[in-house]
Amino acid sequence: MEKQHTVAQSVQFNGITLHMGVRATLRINPGEIDSGIWFRRIDVAGAPMVKAVATNVVDVRRGTTIASGNAAVATVEHVMSALHAAGIDNAVVDMDGPEPPILDGSSIKFFEGILNAGIVEQDAEAKFFRPSSPLFVENGGTQVVILPGNEELKISCTASFANCPFDPQFFSLSVNKESFHSEIAPARTFVDYRDLKQLLAMGLIKGGSLDNAAILNNGAIICKEKLLWHNEIVRHKILDLIGDLYLCGHRVKASVIAVKPGHPSNVALAQKMIAQMNGNI
Repeated sequence: MEKQHTVAQSVQFNGITLHMGVRATLRINPGEIDSGIWFRRIDVAGAPMVKAVATNVVDVRRGTTIASGNAAVATVEHVMSALHAAGIDNAVVDMDGPEPPILDGSSIKFFEGILNAGIVEQDAEAKFFRPSSPLFVENGGTQVVILPGNEELKISCTASFANCPFDPQFFSLSVNKESFHSEIAPARTFVDYRDLKQLLAMGLIKGGSLDNAAILNNGAIICKEKLLWHNEIVRHKILDLIGDLYLCGHRVKASVIAVKPGHPSNVALAQKMIAQMNGNI
């Protein structure tokens, strides 16, 4: 019987936020048995909390935003991805603003911070989502399906961007601590140069830079450091998917096949996963 886990001690991260461009502090704290993952806005009166579940998602544009009452937190996917891959079932994530620090645009610092803080077993059986039947989301050119019959999380993903010199991109792996650390966690976020003007006009990506993102432009990829892999973009898509699927409320053991996924399809699938657990599908 696999047990639940939480962090052994609090671990803190500081940096600039991607969209607001302000300094932010995020702290991952131990959580009680069967509590799940919660985000707490310590900068808001009463320190309101929002549970990290797909039914609390209020926005999927350029990131995944969850909210409940006065507690709203944007761009949770990189933190959730690290927690999922590390096997953390219960935690309280304190934030002093509505957005976590973007760090280097990947999950590697969150993941390594969790590992360095230590992971402790809790005296309760772990709860996993294992699909009882296939679930499918399709929207335009996006298709994501989750299939039963796997005692681990295996993801096969294809991404395609016309402005990318390596197109299409494909990657497949079984997700565990070791594979996530070496193959997925370091993959950085990216943006199409053609979208930059619109995003800036919307008041977004004020903290974006080549320190935390790659830019696709006219068949080239512009980044401060060289690409870690020729298919780093699809690996980051898998990173986001691991985080968004954790919004079903449980670690996932299943096979996932994704074609051009994004936050809208990822969250829609997580919502279907919750509905299946509740007997509504």
